[in-house]
Amino acid sequence: MLLSLFWTFFKLGLFTFGGGYAMIANIRELVVDKKKWLDEDELMQVIAIAESTPGPIAINLATYVGYKKGRFLGSLLSTLGVVLPSLIIIFTISLFLDAFMSNVYVQYAFVGIKCAVAFLILKAGLNMFKKLPKKPLPLVCFGVVFAVMIVFELFAVEFSSIFLILIGGAIGIFVYALYKTDKTNKTDKTEKTDKGDLQK
Repeated sequence: MLLSLFWTFFKLGLFTFGGGYAMIANIRELVVDKKKWLDEDELMQVIAIAESTPGPIAINLATYVGYKKGRFLGSLLSTLGVVLPSLIIIFTISLFLDAFMSNVYVQYAFVGIKCAVAFLILKAGLNMFKKLPKKPLPLVCFGVVFAVMIVFELFAVEFSSIFLILIGGAIGIFVYALYKTDKTNKTDKTEKTDKGDLQK
């Protein structure tokens, strides 16, 4: 299991371009479809947690999956597996960066890679939207965030996405607290009604 965790995330780190968001589709294919280490709902929850905590999303996902399947050693090896390819490749490129980036074939390759990365991120976003609970709160939050991001982009407004995540979390806590309070009040009323009926 430990070797499998390391090798799986090593391959993800080695062959996935575009960072954490582009990795989500590949992580889902390997971790959910092939390995069955997580189910769809758990993956969505882990992505939400990974987005809300410091650090790259791919590393946070690898750490979580590794810990679930192999505790501390699994977490360590999964994290190393996803980090090592980038570390080795970037270190190697840095030795001759100027010559590498000035190569015309490398420049053309990066144009194609950018297009592929955009598609992978879009695919990951569509998959997450499909799995999103079709309830009023998630849909309203999605619509508001989507509209705000478009407006900010059009008018070049500088607003960190971190604040959008924090605001979304605060709204979720607030609505959940209201729901729990309302449910508690209804339960109390039902119990009082039942007691009244019994006394009669």
